[in-house]
Amino acid sequence: MKSIRFIISVIIAVLIGISANAQTKSPSHIASSQTQTIKVMGTCELCKARIEKAAKIDGVNKAEWNKETKVLTLVFNPAVVTSDEVQKKIAAAGHDTEKYKASDKAYSSLPSCCQYERKK
Repeated sequence: MKSIRFIISVIIAVLIGISANAQTKSPSHIASSQTQTIKVMGTCELCKARIEKAAKIDGVNKAEWNKETKVLTLVFNPAVVTSDEVQKKIAAAGHDTEKYKASDKAYSSLPSCCQYERKK
């Protein structure tokens, strides 16, 4: 009976140790993440959905666009993807960013409610 209690105690101690160790280590994709804010032109909730979808490529952990401020908060792994790559994808979807302008074809394909005033 004592040996069974001892074995159960050892198993519990090992499990608690494994659990505690797992909680102290942060996932590698979060530890190597970088946060950046990018100005992205848009007007409405449809724009928000399109911009966030275009930004969520491999290596991007979070992409959240604010309709009022026109700012995209991007959390990404710079070892996997660059901010420029994300901005090019957004421009290809029809939305101008700080560095890349959407092509006239991509912009004109946006619904009329999503067509913002473009800078020349």
